[in-house]
Amino acid sequence: MTFKSEYLARVYDDVCKRNPNEKEFLQAVGEVLESLEPVVERRPDIVEAGIIDRIVEPERQIIFRVPWVDDSGKVRVNRGFRIQFNSAIGPYKGGLRLHPSVNASVIKFLGFEQIFKNSLTGLPMGGGKGGSDFDPKGKSDAEVMRFCQSFMTELSKHIGADTDVPAGDIGVGAREIGFMYGQYKRLRNEFTGVLTGKGLSYGGSLARTEATGFGLCYFTQEMLKCMKGEFFEGKTVVISGSGNVAIYACKKATELVAMSNFNGYIVDPDGIKLDVVKQIKEVERGRIKEYVERVDGATYTEGCHGIWTVKCDIALPCATQNELDGESADALIANGVIAVAEGANMPSTPEAIAKLQAAGVMFGPAKAANAGGVAVSGLEMSQNSERLSWTFEEVDGKLHDIMVNIFHNAYNASKEYDHEGNLVVGANIAGFLKVADAMMWQGVAY
Repeated sequence: MTFKSEYLARVYDDVCKRNPNEKEFLQAVGEVLESLEPVVERRPDIVEAGIIDRIVEPERQIIFRVPWVDDSGKVRVNRGFRIQFNSAIGPYKGGLRLHPSVNASVIKFLGFEQIFKNSLTGLPMGGGKGGSDFDPKGKSDAEVMRFCQSFMTELSKHIGADTDVPAGDIGVGAREIGFMYGQYKRLRNEFTGVLTGKGLSYGGSLARTEATGFGLCYFTQEMLKCMKGEFFEGKTVVISGSGNVAIYACKKATELVAMSNFNGYIVDPDGIKLDVVKQIKEVERGRIKEYVERVDGATYTEGCHGIWTVKCDIALPCATQNELDGESADALIANGVIAVAEGANMPSTPEAIAKLQAAGVMFGPAKAANAGGVAVSGLEMSQNSERLSWTFEEVDGKLHDIMVNIFHNAYNASKEYDHEGNLVVGANIAGFLKVADAMMWQGVAY
């Protein structure tokens, strides 16, 4: 990582020394700091106040033991995390991830990204993230419940409706949120909007399930229209992943031909049948390869990397971090891709982003393009505070407007800071400046 600014080079060096071997976190910090070069040149007051020194260090890091008992009576132990990164503009807000890959580096990178993503929505939410290396796949409902109750027993000490409001992420859907909310309510004896992504019968918001996937498509549509005069209609789309984000991006996309999970990918030349995918993933909690057993003409390939060799106009990486590398970017470019927008958190490597941008491919970074989920989480918080429930159309309309505004805020910032069309730079700067301003007003405490 190289910087023109000695200040940014020193900040990044300090982060590396404090967080050795945390590659995901260092990657996220490096990308943001590179984008802030023009801000540092124009805003010496931000440097003087040490805003960037502070924003790269979490306000609070919580790591705890999560013991639970499996169905055979054996005691299991996992590790839980909550990184409360920045509360300058509102209570900490960010999802909980349950996956074997979860560690301190992953949670810190997600929490850091969440600061700017939440800022971009225009809603009063700070940045945080949490989770555990527990894997819900293959576990019974009773085992998942016991884990969630144990996890929340410790987490409940650190969260609250006006302090920290977690949501779902990979491995945390309606089932897990329900178990966690029930335990929180039992422990605290209060019914508050402390978690988002709740069921509709106990304070959840319509359109929350669809929000990240729908929001990704709203952002991509605005990017296509404003930057190239293009539209979604008639375009061939490839989406990696087969979870919540991918499923509802699929619902909005017009001609989806491929989807994946951690083990491999499917291709359906006649277009992915969303009802089949939802049955496999949301109802049966199965693997995407089961799709080919139910749909004639579909094929399954082991290993998810090859999905980016499937010819498409639009690519939406919606699986996990660093899934789209330089080789994948080369394949997409060779096949004529015109736009890539990130539905997962940091799914593209720096090499891939550089190649796509150099080839003139429109690129929507995650902190802007996948902000729909947290945007509707913020709207769920508002409904809970007012004891109201908005219609699907009301929430979806607000989501659409938020995603359109995110694009324009990122694009306008890229233009103002002499990187017109570079939405990575634009999103980082637009998200950062709002938080930086709040930190300046609140003094060195934040």
